[in-house]
Amino acid sequence: MSGRGPFQDTPSIRVEALTLARGERVLIEGLSFSAGAGDYVELRGANGAGKTTLLRALAGFVRPRSGAIAIAGAEEPALALHYVGHLNGLKGAASVRAHAHYWRALFGGRGDSDAALAALGLSGQADLPARVLSQGQARRLALLRLLLAQRAIWLLDEPAAALDAQGRTLLGALMQKHRAAGGLIIATVHEALDAAPTQTLTLGRAA
Repeated sequence: MSGRGPFQDTPSIRVEALTLARGERVLIEGLSFSAGAGDYVELRGANGAGKTTLLRALAGFVRPRSGAIAIAGAEEPALALHYVGHLNGLKGAASVRAHAHYWRALFGGRGDSDAALAALGLSGQADLPARVLSQGQARRLALLRLLLAQRAIWLLDEPAAALDAQGRTLLGALMQKHRAAGGLIIATVHEALDAAPTQTLTLGRAA
């Protein structure tokens, strides 16, 4: 799946001979892959294999021990991607709608807050404080950032964690729509999502 979509840039990622470590422990050694518009790269591996570390390196939060990460086709690479970690990062006293309005302003006011809430099935919870949401609803709210930031590259750490079947279906539909628009997704998973990957990388074992 490929093509140009509505994004200002349609960047690609190229990883060459990447080695990542945590302290003295090498997690990933000599990893190379590339992905572009419309791709979904699925990252698999046991806990501690380096999946989250790889995502954080792609996001620019972790410095590689060696190798290179290149984002091509973006005037400002850091603004071409959005990372959503496994923690939701919500304020318990703030309403769902307040989170949406805050993130919309933070990311430049491009996304439609009401449409994003509807897309994630949260319209009915818009005026509730985040602390009363179920775990699945809280995860949906965390994923709302993706629709409000409107960036071409999604870096997702266990995006389906705590989601029920309906939530996983919604996530799969959002991923498909993003890819069809020319977006690129790299996600860590334990179980397959409702979206077919263009490539799967299994970390923690010999290639």
